[in-house]
Amino acid sequence: MRTGAANGHVGYFHETAFYGSDDDFRSIVVPFVEEGVAAGEPVVVACRPGNERLIRDAVADLCGVVFRPGGDQYDRPTEAILEYRKLFAEYAGVAQIRVVGDVPHPGVGATWDWWSRYEAAVNEVFDEYPLWGLCPYDLRTTPARVLADVVRTHPHVAGTDGSHLPNPRYRSAWTLPSAGQTAFEAGRPLVELTDPTPAEARRAVTAACAGARLSRDEVDDLVYAASEAVTNAQAHGRPPVRLRAWAGATHVLVAVTDQGDGPSSPLAGLIPTDRTATAGVGLWLTHRTCRDVTMTRDPEGYTIRLTAGP
Repeated sequence: MRTGAANGHVGYFHETAFYGSDDDFRSIVVPFVEEGVAAGEPVVVACRPGNERLIRDAVADLCGVVFRPGGDQYDRPTEAILEYRKLFAEYAGVAQIRVVGDVPHPGVGATWDWWSRYEAAVNEVFDEYPLWGLCPYDLRTTPARVLADVVRTHPHVAGTDGSHLPNPRYRSAWTLPSAGQTAFEAGRPLVELTDPTPAEARRAVTAACAGARLSRDEVDDLVYAASEAVTNAQAHGRPPVRLRAWAGATHVLVAVTDQGDGPSSPLAGLIPTDRTATAGVGLWLTHRTCRDVTMTRDPEGYTIRLTAGP
């Protein structure tokens, strides 16, 4: 039988919490860990070093607690999903697995778009496991736009007073965010094509990368990703399809825009799928190789942005 707030729950009990001090963090996380240890449940801690130290210093009995590197160890949410699913599979047959972990965001130097989709997607991706996941966010470092996404993607919220309540601001429906151009896009694009073929896209992006200090693998990955983005836009979007590329000294940005609505699920690109003949594995590989992938919808249509470089 599952214990704590998740007692009686089936599948993934996805909970967030907000703290403004180390004491607040301990008041939320330490009982979560200690109650799991007392119940004999697997407890996984995947926090940044500072938060891990707070837990190690405060929890009396760490027997059975597995410490893993924090979310920052994962450059991409695709890797986090793969590794967590492998870990959860090792606990087959247990009544409940508890996990507390830090999710990367701009306040700690990470991009947010795909981690925002990760927080929405795992409600489905991890629902096959008897999992209680606690995602605490530091109010001192987390940007307001990140907090807004967090409250929309977590069905439950824990309080510093020990409460565990349904989150009234949770939204099961997901939509692509809107976003303006990045600062990098303020300048004139080095490449601009309308309705290119995948082969034309590959040639154009290869040329755009010529002046940037990118490795051969980085160039190859971006060229592949751009070709996949154009293929997907032609197959699933609406014309015209526009490809633009900007190049700096150390990185290259490619944006592919079409007039369609874009993906309707946060899972797009975060897990491989065979639901479509063209968009499933290719988009997932793109998310596993590019430095950053963002997907937005605005008055111009749906845009996927692909970045290579440090």
